[in-house]
Amino acid sequence: MTTCFDIGGSFIRHGQLHEDGTVTEIGRVPTPGKDWQAFVDAVAEGAGSGSDPISISLAGAYDERTGYADVANIPCLHKRLVVQDLNSALRRPVVVTNDANAFALAEAIDGTGKGKSVVFGIILGSGVGGGLAVNGELVNGFGGMAGEWGHGPIMDPTAGGQLSGIEHYACGCGQVGCIDAMCSARGMERIHFSLHGTKLSSKEITQAWRASDPAGGETVEAYSTLLSRALSVLVNTLGPDVIPASGGLSNDSRLLDLVDRKTRSLVLANYPTPLVVKGQFSENGGLHGAGIVARKSFPEAAE
Repeated sequence: MTTCFDIGGSFIRHGQLHEDGTVTEIGRVPTPGKDWQAFVDAVAEGAGSGSDPISISLAGAYDERTGYADVANIPCLHKRLVVQDLNSALRRPVVVTNDANAFALAEAIDGTGKGKSVVFGIILGSGVGGGLAVNGELVNGFGGMAGEWGHGPIMDPTAGGQLSGIEHYACGCGQVGCIDAMCSARGMERIHFSLHGTKLSSKEITQAWRASDPAGGETVEAYSTLLSRALSVLVNTLGPDVIPASGGLSNDSRLLDLVDRKTRSLVLANYPTPLVVKGQFSENGGLHGAGIVARKSFPEAAE
């Protein structure tokens, strides 16, 4: 019986892989981010007894070439040979996939991108992430970084002269002007503070926008303009059939519709139907994607 995990900075979620390919969450515990042995114990408890394989969706980069994980928000895993060390500690086969990649794979195989050639899954939450699947296969890229469109100092806070009053924001990766710093939920909050001098949560900002508040409207218009301009480059480069979205901001259908319409107006290809849509697995992409990886990695994975 294969156990799948979705491991983030706050929680470790786990569930069992079934014969039909679905994964049912059966529990979650806080992530012991700074204590390796406590982390191992938490995974072992979720997996139960025996030596069946486990498949992990991890909120961080994982380089299959070197075996090292890059997980800044889980210090005990950061720069660790995570698969090798878990194999040794748990005495069972382990596979690890980046969580955004797991989401993109879930959408490509069983979700909004089923039967489509190119699926670019995006995360719009506390950070900006992404994963790329082509013909149902993940594109990991050099260093396992393919799809990580949130980083790189490319953002123009004026949007080509359309906007004013927005600064170049520093990013947690150490650069200035990343998509992550401007187009995440935290980025929306920074934009609102720059424009209006008021600290509101992203949820409060979008609520104000939907209530026709001028300040909320200005912030959302600026945010969606900046995000759609960044996305347009990816669309012209990758030619995705669909861009399923996950993360907290993806729950606002009106916001996604605005981003979708602006993005399609900027790209070269003619997309007659929505391109940026809420993912079918926006709430469960990590576990479902981990299940798909398990089925590929361990042919007898399902119970």
